[in-house]
Amino acid sequence: MRAIVYRDYGGPEVLQLAERPEPEYGGDEVLIRVAAASVNPIDYRLRKGEMKWLLPGGFPRIPGYDVAGTVVSAGERTTFQEGDRVVAFLDHLYGGASAELAVCSASSMTKIADAMPFDEAAAIPLAGSTALQSLRDHGELQAGERALINGASGGVGAFAVQIAAAYGAIVTAVASAENEQFVRDLGAAEFLDYAATDFAKTDQTWDVVFDAAGKSSFGEAKSVLTDDGRYVSTEPSLKGAAVSLITWPLERQGTIMLAKSRDEDLRELLSLYDAGKLKVEIARQFPLAEAAAAHRMIEEDSFRGKLILTVEA
Repeated sequence: MRAIVYRDYGGPEVLQLAERPEPEYGGDEVLIRVAAASVNPIDYRLRKGEMKWLLPGGFPRIPGYDVAGTVVSAGERTTFQEGDRVVAFLDHLYGGASAELAVCSASSMTKIADAMPFDEAAAIPLAGSTALQSLRDHGELQAGERALINGASGGVGAFAVQIAAAYGAIVTAVASAENEQFVRDLGAAEFLDYAATDFAKTDQTWDVVFDAAGKSSFGEAKSVLTDDGRYVSTEPSLKGAAVSLITWPLERQGTIMLAKSRDEDLRELLSLYDAGKLKVEIARQFPLAEAAAAHRMIEEDSFRGKLILTVEA
């Protein structure tokens, strides 16, 4: 199969299109022919070696965790059938999405409707799961509470605004001025231009502060949390992990989260999508061979929504 691989840490130039053996599968795993995959910030951070402490070694690697496509074959302990249209949040530590074929456990994928475009499906798994688990599980967001989403126009942030609004929260979106209407259309009731206002220095308070961009810290945000407010960030670092441990006994808690791949969460996200409460914003699509350009663009962070890799049949 064709796949995008890198054999050492580095910039986007280390990504190369290469022939790789088809992945092996069995038992509770499913082999998927990939139609579309998405690129997330975690992909370039792993490629650059920023998290060697988390995932050392393991070369050559195929980046990416989000895929949508059709089932080629399935292990004997699954209910999937050849030809099923599916979306998956790959549960292999090193990814594997940027390829013609990918393997995923049945518990980390679900079927999608015939009418759902593969590119929109591929945009959802990691970013959508991150937003959902951050707000529902870590933030324990309740209807009527006030939630602030920092980085509201990005891949995770755009999903978070919509999920928080769907759950009945009053959403304050933090983004650039040019994205104000975009995030309001997603469901934000209030807006802060990050270039003009530092949310951590306002006189407002929120029940949940979710930093979808990983740009703030618990120390900065705790002054704007309510007495039992919760802070959640997507910043995966040793310092961040320490924040979660240190603040665990406190009323105002800080959590640094990494999303878990779960089929029930994918179904929850698809339910919101089917109900028209979760729209997918695709910034740009790239053919598989141009994965390096997609990685370069996501590092520059000059767009809103998701970047998609398309794989020809």
